[in-house]
Amino acid sequence: MSGVAEDRGRTDGVRADASAPGRRGRPRSAAADSAIIEAVLRLIEEGVPMGELSMERIAREAGVGKATLYRRWPGKSALLLDVMRSLEAPGPPLAGGPVREDLVLLLEFWRHRGLAKRNSAVLRTVVSHVQAQPELWTEYHETVVRARHEALIGVLRRGVATGEVRADRDLETLADLFVGPMLARALLREWKELPEGFAEDVVDTVLEGVRPRPALPDTKAG
Repeated sequence: MSGVAEDRGRTDGVRADASAPGRRGRPRSAAADSAIIEAVLRLIEEGVPMGELSMERIAREAGVGKATLYRRWPGKSALLLDVMRSLEAPGPPLAGGPVREDLVLLLEFWRHRGLAKRNSAVLRTVVSHVQAQPELWTEYHETVVRARHEALIGVLRRGVATGEVRADRDLETLADLFVGPMLARALLREWKELPEGFAEDVVDTVLEGVRPRPALPDTKAG
């Protein structure tokens, strides 16, 4: 059975939760959850195509019954959403000093995530599957992507307030300029390296274009 077919007939995008009101039975096992997510990661790393990544195969790899999976997730797509979440880590604490330093901290954190073979493999394999389902993609964006984006926008707003970033540029566009090179290499050109100094290079290149310009002398004066 294909992953799409498995998800039909179930409430896709809404994770089965043992703590939901009215739900009874034994508490969920954290060990089983970890084993299942680890099994999906292992299969993806081994190059198993998405169409062959069935709930039955995942259950066998994790050493659990298929019913155990469905007690936790209504279908493969909801499970994959939690697999993606499992790779997330809290962002770095920002110093709140010069904007360049905080921007480099953020991009360097994302660079190290991109260097992890596991992270890159999962992103390339899973993102297209999740994007094809708008409700699931929205949930991933709201619970994972938004926090990273707001951290970056917050630094840029501070840069505008301190005069380190021009106020006449759209901050959403600027955020894309900082993040775009990292995503392009992680998702579109995985053969391209993310070398030491890459974060600094991106930050300095973008900031060079958006620093406030010195005021031109008034030639009409005098």
